[in-house]
Amino acid sequence: MSPVYLWIVAGTILCLVEVIFPVDFVAVVMGLSAVATAGVALLVPGSFALQSLCWLGLSVLSIILLRRFLPRPRQKSILRDAVEGQCLTAILPGETGRVLYEGNSWRAECQDPDVAIAIDEKVYVVGRSGNTLLVYPANALQGRSDIQHPNF
Repeated sequence: MSPVYLWIVAGTILCLVEVIFPVDFVAVVMGLSAVATAGVALLVPGSFALQSLCWLGLSVLSIILLRRFLPRPRQKSILRDAVEGQCLTAILPGETGRVLYEGNSWRAECQDPDVAIAIDEKVYVVGRSGNTLLVYPANALQGRSDIQHPNF
């Protein structure tokens, strides 16, 4: 098989791999570099090792240049301290319940295991333990210095 055809087949396979397994256009860029290498091999016949170096150089250069034009992924939502929420279910002392925080229902427990929180009560999110929010009722924060909250 001629190296030109080999590069065209390899480029086509790499482009199809991107359709099946999306990897941020890396496979497509490598496939297009393989097709470009086929063109170089057609114009300047040489050793397969030299063609491989050409393909590798084109791939790396194209990936570096393409990354500048791709949109950057959005930053993950970071849980902010002491943000308001609303209790959806009652949270009994030492147990968990549900709170509405940033438009979503979250599993939550009161940071103070001796405090109960009623339904529809305003709470402050003071921390997180895994997927469980640590909350404190807003009406119980007056006079507390051990819980940090920016608005008081």
